Amino acid sequence: MQDLDSFVAIGDSFTEGMDDPGPDGNFMGWADRLAAMISTQRDGFRYANLAIRGKTLHEIVEEQLPLAVALKPQLVAFCGGGNDILTPGTDPDALAEVYEIGVADLRAAGSEVIVFTGFDTKSTPLLRSLRGKIAIYNTHLWSVADRYHCHMIDLWAMSILQDKRAWSEDRLHLSPEGHHRVALRAAEVLGFPTPEPWNTPWPPAQESDWMTQRRRDLKWAREHVMPWVGRLVRGESTGDGLAPKRPELLPISRD
Repeated sequence: MQDLDSFVAIGDSFTEGMDDPGPDGNFMGWADRLAAMISTQRDGFRYANLAIRGKTLHEIVEEQLPLAVALKPQLVAFCGGGNDILTPGTDPDALAEVYEIGVADLRAAGSEVIVFTGFDTKSTPLLRSLRGKIAIYNTHLWSVADRYHCHMIDLWAMSILQDKRAWSEDRLHLSPEGHHRVALRAAEVLGFPTPEPWNTPWPPAQESDWMTQRRRDLKWAREHVMPWVGRLVRGESTGDGLAPKRPELLPISRD
């Protein structure tokens, strides 16, 4: 997209940028990083990010998508469904129908769309059992992307993200380096030159012994899993009461 002049990102915590802290106190994430890369190559480029952590696909379609349409951007990144997949009893077939409605609305409004598959969770013990559901949802997303001529970022196929260093301590959100890798891949798919390959091999990692790893697993369960289960039971979301971090299409600061 060599003539790209405006980009809006909608979604949940993945697109908001958790856990990739920025200098202004907000999270950065792959979308901010991608926009920064594009802005160095396109004069007058503008960017907005409407994503809010914890949002379900229905909430993204009902709350964020109309705002994105109103901004009339040339490109919209639309990633959603991850929080729904984590909820027991969710039907990935029904979820994909909602996603397709959102893509159809964006395309009808004249925007090009970036579609993201779900991650392969084989390396995360708590989420490994969801691989089948994610794979079904991904198959639908590929079909939607084909029908509506969307750009596709296949996160499942990014094996470089199977490394633990691509993930933050909660094992649910990408680390800064993980977000950087996704931004590089997105830039490549859109046809922009990148400062480095997204799949550059990780440097050798120091392996932990069995006891150290078990202690880390227990700490993770206590500090991240149990609070998440508690919010799920209470019907709460980490995004309750939050507003989008970048609600208007604005140029990227050179700073």
